[in-house]
Amino acid sequence: MSVAGFLAYAGLATARDQSRTAVTIATERDVLTELFAMRRQLGWAGSNLNQAAKILNSGGDVPHLAQVIAEVRRAADAVRTAANRVANQQPDGAL
Repeated sequence: MSVAGFLAYAGLATARDQSRTAVTIATERDVLTELFAMRRQLGWAGSNLNQAAKILNSGGDVPHLAQVIAEVRRAADAVRTAANRVANQQPDGAL
């Protein structure tokens, strides 16, 4: 789901559900803010990985690259899972 699609979906879902409290909405807003911050950080990590690939392609060495890639993948999976929970309004552990 694109960012624009997610925002549209979230906005429409909020408008339809009049039973939500201000606390619930504020909590979701905080979660969304954190998710978007994490998304930016993952973008930076991807940029760093591209730089590492450039070094490797020019014959250089990038120590611990496999570990870094594994950590970025775990972080991306965590962000994806959390975003899906928010988008689908699923409780923690439901996925």
